[in-house]
Amino acid sequence: MKTNVVAHRDFRIATIDARLYSSFLEHLGRAIYGGIYEPGHPTADEDGFRRDVLDLVRELDTRYCRYPGGNFVSAYNWEDGVGPRSERPVRLDLAWRTREANQVGVNEFVDWCKKANTKPMLAVNLGSRGLDAARNFLEYCNHPGGTYWSDLRRKHGWSNPHDVKLWCLGNEMDGPWQVGHKSAYEYGRLADETAKAMRGFDKSLELVVCGSSNSDMKTYPQWEAEVLDQCYDSADYISLHMYFANREKNTLNYLARATKLDRYITTIGGVIDYIKAKKRSKKTIGISFDEWNVWYHSNQQDKEILARDEWPDAPHLLEDVYNFEDVLQVGGILNTFIRRSDRVRIACIAQLVNVIAPIMTEDGGAAWRQTIYYPFYYASRYGRGSALQLVVDGPTYDSDEENEVPYLDVSAVHSEDGRSLTFFAVNRHPDTTLDLDVRLEGFGGARLIEQVEMTHGDLEAVNTARRPETVAPVQVESAKIEDGRVRAALKPLSYNVIRLSV
Repeated sequence: MKTNVVAHRDFRIATIDARLYSSFLEHLGRAIYGGIYEPGHPTADEDGFRRDVLDLVRELDTRYCRYPGGNFVSAYNWEDGVGPRSERPVRLDLAWRTREANQVGVNEFVDWCKKANTKPMLAVNLGSRGLDAARNFLEYCNHPGGTYWSDLRRKHGWSNPHDVKLWCLGNEMDGPWQVGHKSAYEYGRLADETAKAMRGFDKSLELVVCGSSNSDMKTYPQWEAEVLDQCYDSADYISLHMYFANREKNTLNYLARATKLDRYITTIGGVIDYIKAKKRSKKTIGISFDEWNVWYHSNQQDKEILARDEWPDAPHLLEDVYNFEDVLQVGGILNTFIRRSDRVRIACIAQLVNVIAPIMTEDGGAAWRQTIYYPFYYASRYGRGSALQLVVDGPTYDSDEENEVPYLDVSAVHSEDGRSLTFFAVNRHPDTTLDLDVRLEGFGGARLIEQVEMTHGDLEAVNTARRPETVAPVQVESAKIEDGRVRAALKPLSYNVIRLSV
């Protein structure tokens, strides 16, 4: 079965924003406690951060990390997480029905970001709180000194400002489950006034307002239209969230759900353009897809934990153990973001450690790469530069999600320095090899750098602490370059990376 592709040097979609490969940490489960922070762990540094986790995070080269939520932020008092640890209050977190010890707060998180070679993307509470708390939080973080809040930060031991430039104005405020849930009009007005106050402090801030929690919400896409109608001039991005599941155990339907993601982005892009025209604005709001991942493996376990009504400390919540099938899905999601990088400027895999995450840890023990770590790693490492508009002609299938879904899901990125071209390709076909034939236009003298393949005989194969490389990439040599064409045999149900020197 053959698929023909044309890749032209000058057919560009957009320059990919490096923040497309960002991440997320929430005070939820073991993401913070037992994830990035575990004093007493054999690898813990002087600040209590796990060095083994830091090594894995740095390897991913995730440019920004969103914090502290998520649902958690909508009832969070940021002041609880600063000052001497012995004086910080223990609070009940209403979002996840757990206890929060507040041993990690914004100052510690910023320190961790520096160690992890990432930058903070902070969220303010627009659920139970509002404008005043947001502006105080901003002053605490970013003002050099000489005022109440900035001097308080200095008193706490952080003399230099954190200089956080990227801020989320609340989280999923369209969701009835959210503490302080609001209508689109209520939220849009509050976001606009909060944004104006924050810009009164610093006009260079980048601000993200809440879009729909998912595209199945009853208020979608009217929510985006009404919110942006209220705050288009004061916002820079609108956030979207989407999670993927295969509860019915149908692989082809599951892998077709990336088409739903594409429709979601296309629809909100249209809403943005409509409000832009209505406002007679020169500015185009970008999309911050700041929560995305596979999430369904742990649902039953989570229900059982939360049903106990015990208010536990850092329980094992949302600890999806990812299998090989999820590699293919995450590869397709990342391909979609690359192809829609004209709209999606920021994207955050949710989350980073333990909680629906590419990295998993044992308390007091090992840290390892989950299966989905690898497609994120390759996209982050080699998916920076110009996204190319490919012409693809190949076999398709019909699914519950969409008809004529291509068996080959492919994206291509021409590197920032112009010296390399990388193809990311998923063969969705369950039992047939795809013969890939790529015609290269404007890439004379191309040479193969490497070909990476991920495949496995068991779709449910997983990585564990004892067997951390059950599902892992391997180097293969099926790709050949002849007469300006790349030819490769892509195995059934496989994730592939083909890198060329050009």
